[in-house]
This record gives sequence, structure tokens and C-alpha cells, in this order.
Amino acid sequence: MTRESADNDIIATSQRFFDGVVLPLLERHFPEESQHMACGLFGYGSECLRMDDDLSRDHHWGLRIDALLPDALFRERAAAIRDRISAELPSQFEGIELRHGHVAGAGLAPESLEAFLGRTLGIERAPQSHAEWLDLPEVDIVHVINGEVWHDPSGAFSQVRNTLLDYYPDPVWRRRISHWCRYYSGMGLYALNRALQRGNMAYAHTAFARSIKWALELGFLLNRRYFPYDKWLYPFFRELPDLADTMVPLIDEATADGASWPRRLDILCALSDILDAKMVALGVIPPHPRFVGNESSSYRLLEHAYGAIVQQLPTDVKHHVPCWDQIYMEEFHTGYVDSISLEEWDRVLCLTPTSDS
Repeated sequence: MTRESADNDIIATSQRFFDGVVLPLLERHFPEESQHMACGLFGYGSECLRMDDDLSRDHHWGLRIDALLPDALFRERAAAIRDRISAELPSQFEGIELRHGHVAGAGLAPESLEAFLGRTLGIERAPQSHAEWLDLPEVDIVHVINGEVWHDPSGAFSQVRNTLLDYYPDPVWRRRISHWCRYYSGMGLYALNRALQRGNMAYAHTAFARSIKWALELGFLLNRRYFPYDKWLYPFFRELPDLADTMVPLIDEATADGASWPRRLDILCALSDILDAKMVALGVIPPHPRFVGNESSSYRLLEHAYGAIVQQLPTDVKHHVPCWDQIYMEEFHTGYVDSISLEEWDRVLCLTPTSDS
């Protein structure tokens, strides 16, 4: 999976479509409303990360202008904007069809700013407290800051993006690191070792896969970069300025078909040392003696880091477990699936009834 050239990908083509076709129509028919509208290509889909390819273009792909309006204005004017502009849009631009997605509108898809933020982050504005930061699903922060914004006269959406782009407050950053250390070591490496000792190979496979995922996510955290959704995790990890050079060869070896389980355990222990050393270098944890594990528990080094970080945290974050799943997006997705016919949902899934059914 490789990125498209930024000069001629769907983002660049959509911007030309916006500048040359959509914006003039907005300024002609809705000059006041357009001053409160943020337009660009951002949100959901591989194309927002310039990671779309032939496989990802079989659904919800095409020219798109994501348009966010204040909720009150959206409720009052979005339908009129969508209907009037859509009536004057071509069906294609530079040979690419207009996109139909999760939000009504082909080519131009107006949406409430507050609704977009709510279904993505769980709050309708930028986070203001440590608790609000910790309740954000990290993979969905990426859906707010990705892509490009070309038009935002009021600056309302850009302010949210800029707050998120400034990254986590330091206590929040440390709290997230601490819990990912807990996941990797206690629910990953330790669990894998016990599964192998018991011959529980189904659990061994799931614990191993989770360990790799958490190691990659810790790498993002220690680079002060938000980690993306799972399928984009490794391609973006390989581009990180720190840790990728030492971790990628080990991860490639561990995930190769012929890797033995003892070697996979050894690699996870080596990744523990790499991540631990980085935390010491960054001052996330203080220097400590070299440790060894044992045969029963393996090498729970990163749980030492977990304890070292937690014991230094301020009270308002110490007992607040970070969000680690796409809760708010899944709530929205349930509503989306419920709003369309089952036949339409089957088409999105690329499911075709057989002739003998």
C-alpha cells in the first residue's frame, strides 16, 4: 500500500473541482452561507490519507467536497444548498464521477460541524480538559486532521484542527503511553507466553497480533504522532522519524510466515527494550536497572514503565482510562446502516445475489 502523488490524487482533483466549479456556485447562490462553511476533503476513507488504491475504490470513492456548517445553519439551509448546487454540478470532472458517501449529497456533501465532531470525537468542539482529551478515540482524531481544508472563512473548523494538531497535553500523552505499555506487556507479551505454555494456539495468535498492534501504536505515541486506523498503521509507522529504523526489521521478521513462536517471543522482548530505552531517553520514565524476566511470566518490562508513569501522574488523569476504540463512529455507523435499505447496504458491501437464490 503506497500513497498517491499529491500532485494528481483525488484530493488535488477535488480541489480543482471545488475552485473551478463548486466555489463559484456557492458564492453566486449562497454568498452569506458560504462565509460560515468549511470546505475541503477530510474525514473518512483511504483517500483522505492519500492511501487509496484500486482495492479501496470499489465503494464510496470519487470526487468529494466535504462541507461543514454550524449546526443551526445546517438545519436551516443545508437542504437548499445541496439541492441548488447539485442541480448545476456536472456528473463528472476530469473523468471522475461524483462521490456518494455516508452523508447526503454527491460531489458536495453539507454536514453539521457539531454532528461531524460528535460522531467522530464524541464532543462537538475542541477538547478543553484532560478528561476530554483522554476520552477521544485516537484513530478518529486522524479523521479530523487528515486531508485538506481549502475554504474556512470563519475559522471554526480550522480552530478545532489546529488544537488537535498541537497534540496532547503532556499529562494526557503520558497517561496514554502508560496504558499502552500495560496493554502491550500485560495483555500482549505476557498473555502470549502463557498461551504458548498451555498450548492455546488460538489465544496465542490473537495475543501476538495485538502485541504487534500495540507496539506500533506505542511507536506513534513516542514520536508524538497520532496513530491511524489499523489497516494504515504499518505503512505510516514505517515513515516515523524515530523507532521505525530499529523496529521495522524485527516486526517484518516476527510476522513472516516461517517465524517460530520462540523467535516471536524473543522479538517482542527486544521491542520492549527498544520502547523502554526510548521512554528513558525522552524522560517519560527515569533510568532504571536492567531487568530479566522468568519463564512463567516472560519479560514484563513495559509494565514497569506503566507503574513508573502512573505513579507520577496528576490526580485528574491517573484514574482516567484512555478511550481505545471507535465508540462514537460506531454509533454513527449503526445509524447510517439503519437509514438505508438492506439492498443498498448489500451494494456497498459489493454483495451480489446469485442467480439460483
